[in-house]
Amino acid sequence: MNGAPEEQASDQSRDAIDVILEQWRRERPDLDLSAMAVFGRIAMVARVAEAAVEQVFARHGLRQGEFDVLSALRRGGPPYTLIPSELSATLMMSRAGMTNRLDRLEAAGMVERSLDPADRRSFRIALTEEGRRVREESAAALAPPEPDPSPAVDDTLTLLLLCCHPALTTVSQVALTLRAVGGLSTAEIARALLVPEPTVAQRISRAKQRIKSGGAEFTLPPEAEQAERLAAVLHVLYLIFNEGYTASSGGTLHRVELSSEAIRLTRQLHDRLPGDGEVAALLALMLLTDARRPARTRPDGGLVPLAEPDRDKWDAEAIAEGVQLITETLAAAPLGPYQVQAAIAAVHDEAPRAEDTDWRQILALYDLLDGIAPGPMVTLNRIVAVAMVHGPQAGLDGLAKAETDPALAGHHRVLAVRAHLLDLAGDREAARTQYELAARRTLSLPEQRYLESRAAQL
Repeated sequence: MNGAPEEQASDQSRDAIDVILEQWRRERPDLDLSAMAVFGRIAMVARVAEAAVEQVFARHGLRQGEFDVLSALRRGGPPYTLIPSELSATLMMSRAGMTNRLDRLEAAGMVERSLDPADRRSFRIALTEEGRRVREESAAALAPPEPDPSPAVDDTLTLLLLCCHPALTTVSQVALTLRAVGGLSTAEIARALLVPEPTVAQRISRAKQRIKSGGAEFTLPPEAEQAERLAAVLHVLYLIFNEGYTASSGGTLHRVELSSEAIRLTRQLHDRLPGDGEVAALLALMLLTDARRPARTRPDGGLVPLAEPDRDKWDAEAIAEGVQLITETLAAAPLGPYQVQAAIAAVHDEAPRAEDTDWRQILALYDLLDGIAPGPMVTLNRIVAVAMVHGPQAGLDGLAKAETDPALAGHHRVLAVRAHLLDLAGDREAARTQYELAARRTLSLPEQRYLESRAAQL
């Protein structure tokens, strides 16, 4: 019987070097065969390359040695002549071998031999115009092909819009964007998103099939659809960044590969759409937020409380770039939600100390954001600003109302905020209970450890 399909495939993928190595392993298991494997395969590649080169020369009526003679004459410069001893020395070959090559080249009209005026007992070899032409054409045929010229319209934006096609679910948009635009492998995406590799592969495959079956083409969507599609792209990029900046589950707080990739892709998008205020604002928001990352955790990976980071560790260059971006954008573009969020991040970053934070300005910005782009997290963050301006009880009252939203009811972040506000209000026992509840609800181990430590301190 034939072997299993896997065994047959394995046999077909073996080469002569594998066979030789296997024989030596059987006969001399004590030998280190690593060098033999490397140099053996180098020799195999060299033989394949040599055969390909010989085919090119044959099309021009040459052999490798004859091309070498023409090249030696050509690189010598005008008047492109050498005596036989000079040729033999530069090509490291005998005079007899050189004579055979010169005879063939002279018969083909590619070189000429004439007496050497300086030594009548010798002669000189000159490269003819025909020899020069053949040599240049052969060399050109050996050169790698020129890369395809850049398209008149950059494909990055088109690809981003296609990956965020409205027919796809958000999780599929994220996976496809990371794969097709970000260039991450399926394994890298799986590790970053903490899902099995087959799951990611399935999401990407289904996303491609859905796009294909829907008749989507690799072109920019109609102008009437572009604004909505671009909004979906920004949403996906922001989701990728947020998952990298604060991982929703797992043993680490950050997944830097995700946040860095989101910043890179958003920067590319900003390069393509420099006049779009929301694209510039999203890049600013990411830079201003990611600038704080170096101070968010302790050396042991523990989470640093929001009011206690070492601001000297913040990335000053990223903050400066983000502030400049949002300042220019607010002055020139129609107001959008990413601009407001970036402005809030800038206020946080520009405060020298936590106690210097302009919470009244932040509250005003959250009021504005709540009016143009309301959402559960906007509501929760606004409540924190209310508490910082009007006191913890005002924040607790706001939380009681906010929990009527199913998206916030029982969320670990709501419990953590309530615990913090109860602590500020002096109700330490109630605060400890809320911290313990929040620790049980979160899927992030760093957050869990932080919340448990806060509870233990009360």
